[in-house]
Amino acid sequence: MTAAATLTWLGHSTVVVDLDGTCLVTDPVLSRRVAHLWRAAPAPAFESSVDIVLVSHLHWDHLHLRSLERLAPGAVAVVPANADRLVAGLGFAQVVSMRRGDILRLGTVEIEATHADHPVSRRAGLETEAIGYLIRGSRRIYFAGDTDLFDEMSDLGEGLDVALLPVAGWGRTTPSGHLDALRAVCALELLQPKTAIPIHWGTFAPLGLSRFGGSRTAAEDFRREAARRVPQTVVHILRTGGSLVL
Repeated sequence: MTAAATLTWLGHSTVVVDLDGTCLVTDPVLSRRVAHLWRAAPAPAFESSVDIVLVSHLHWDHLHLRSLERLAPGAVAVVPANADRLVAGLGFAQVVSMRRGDILRLGTVEIEATHADHPVSRRAGLETEAIGYLIRGSRRIYFAGDTDLFDEMSDLGEGLDVALLPVAGWGRTTPSGHLDALRAVCALELLQPKTAIPIHWGTFAPLGLSRFGGSRTAAEDFRREAARRVPQTVVHILRTGGSLVL
């Protein structure tokens, strides 16, 4: 591997992946507020042009129409099957819908839709299953979206450089269909990546909820338990707006 990859976390599940000259953004949410959820601080400034936007499912904190519209000019949107109608009018150059197992080649990268163990999403009369994404180029990067553990995770791990794993939610508890810090370490045991970055923690909370409940410590809990159980994986905790170069 020679070309560098840069990953920048903008909070929650939004990660900017610059890989082999292609800029991808996962589940972009760039606003201060989503429905009843509020950020602790304004979203980091992001004005770069985007090649590909990856959307994992229809929930409001993952498919945010205003953020998608902001990134749409010139970009390709990749969404779960049946979700293309939701984003078709936002100005994307192309909208591609995928089911788990589908593979798409765009520019310098290959994208595979993966299984996600998360409830079916319903929105605007549409229904679709959640998916994750395996991004392949000079690096292999797994973006889990929202998911619980599933046995097939071990099939995704061959040669995996980075796993972007959710480690908390936005409330006091993490419901089924999601990973908390300890279950995310179980995911690491299945995936065996070289590097892991915890996401989906410490960004949003309902107004009035004590500062993100247990989400504040989730990333540190994840890193500490990973060091004990999966020491070969290096965990990097990024501040909001922080980057990791590989």
